[in-house]
Amino acid sequence: MSKKTSNKTSLLSPYNFDVEWNDLMDNEDFIKIFLSDVLEYYIIKQRWYGGKASKLKYIELAEYFRIQQNEEVYYGLILEVNFKEAFYQHYFLPIAFVSDPDFAQDNRILPISIKGQEGFIIDAINLEAFRKLVFERILSAVPNDKTRVQYHKSLLFDNCHYESSRFMGMEQSNTSIVYNEKYVLKFFRRIYADKNPDYEMSRFLSEKKEFKNTPAYLGSINITDADNVQITIALMQQLVPNQGDAWEYMLKELHKVFLTIETKSVKLSNLPKVEDFSRLELRDVPPQIIDWAGLNIITKVQTLAKRTAEMHIALGSEFEDTGFTPERFNGDYTVWLKNRMLYQFQNRLNTIENNLHKLDGLALELAEDFLENKNIIRKRFVNFDWTRLKGERLRVHGDYHLGQVLVKDDDFYILDFEGEPESTIRDRKVKQPPLKDVAGMFRSFHYAIYATIFNNAALYKKEQEELFQYAEILYQYLIGVFLGTYIVEIQNANINIGYHQERIFLLKYSLLEKAVYELGYELNSRPRWAVIPLKGISNIINH
Repeated sequence: MSKKTSNKTSLLSPYNFDVEWNDLMDNEDFIKIFLSDVLEYYIIKQRWYGGKASKLKYIELAEYFRIQQNEEVYYGLILEVNFKEAFYQHYFLPIAFVSDPDFAQDNRILPISIKGQEGFIIDAINLEAFRKLVFERILSAVPNDKTRVQYHKSLLFDNCHYESSRFMGMEQSNTSIVYNEKYVLKFFRRIYADKNPDYEMSRFLSEKKEFKNTPAYLGSINITDADNVQITIALMQQLVPNQGDAWEYMLKELHKVFLTIETKSVKLSNLPKVEDFSRLELRDVPPQIIDWAGLNIITKVQTLAKRTAEMHIALGSEFEDTGFTPERFNGDYTVWLKNRMLYQFQNRLNTIENNLHKLDGLALELAEDFLENKNIIRKRFVNFDWTRLKGERLRVHGDYHLGQVLVKDDDFYILDFEGEPESTIRDRKVKQPPLKDVAGMFRSFHYAIYATIFNNAALYKKEQEELFQYAEILYQYLIGVFLGTYIVEIQNANINIGYHQERIFLLKYSLLEKAVYELGYELNSRPRWAVIPLKGISNIINH
């Protein structure tokens, strides 16, 4: 390797390697230069990089493999990013060499000259030729691929050819490519030494159970690493034409509901309250509530409950694949759960003590209550007695909320089965009570209602405190209607989620777990919203 000296070329290409592109990854000088500050500087600017809150120490090349078709070769790199706080993360980065000086100006990683040809190393996903190659490799995948880079396709992915590709848009942790305006290939950027839960769940639900309300599984790329572990690199699914996600949809619907308070002069004192966790059919919802909230939001919640139940029925009806067979509660699960919850609770306790100065009004009042009741909350987490539970645990979505659901006409499609971002890959695959997903959706309803109040405060005539009272009444009806539909569907399919008291215990436990989890995020990034999880925690421990 020689360093260039000419001023003109040194700006463009300071590094010259006298090796072919096909042998570049075996060149120690290249690896050393590539993994130094050059790659660090590039990675920390990427949206998908999840280590921004930590101090990067150094990057190592954990694995590399070829992504190729005939003579066309790209490299897939698994990078191990080591942090000064003594932990590491793995990332997937495919690379290409381009010589066109006008190309990919914002995505250059390293100016380089290979065998005298000037150019740049770039993230290959920016190159249409690479995207086309990946599409064609999945399309031409053979059954039981035993090579190191394993391409797989489902029977549904057939009779087509490459037409076009484009980036899907504003994603954070992954990069998705839309092909032919019909298919989506999600490249996983943060990589784990195991099959990705999104790949496992999508393939299981779509291929094995033919669950219709999730994007159909079409194909995938997995690699076998040096330890013989399979790692998921990419997942191909059907593109579901949609009107956006259920979070945005609910915000619009809830805004109408809150505007109606004025237009219909809805008095708080005239709204009948409902007991926590009541199971409601449409006929159980009082006319005053229907007159205020409208029928649309109630019937939509019923549809979402039905689709959620159908997902759990598909996940709970497997008796061959041990990764998906239902299991009883036991001591091992309880130890895992309690350790996890106590660690998370202590973390949030420290966060709230350090951030109390950022809070005021109701949020401060609720935060002080939280600190005062910390022993009661801790005891709630410790009091998980598995011997009294008769229901079963299943593989669940794990990070279920309105943002993980697409709205299509009058129906809902469930996606993104990667699991909770803070959890390890192993924890994401632990079988859980399906009511944990239900609790996740209930917390999302609570968020949507309060977000509507925060986002539109200037448009509503009532004081915020009074709007919060309307919010709590509406919330109880929405979760009651959801439970009314969900439990009937689940029981009709003989999925065992336990007896009545057990269900309430599991729901409260999971709601408390979710709200405590949310608290850390809100205190660190938008303290004004900390009132939402704090109110959720207060509702549970005071009822």
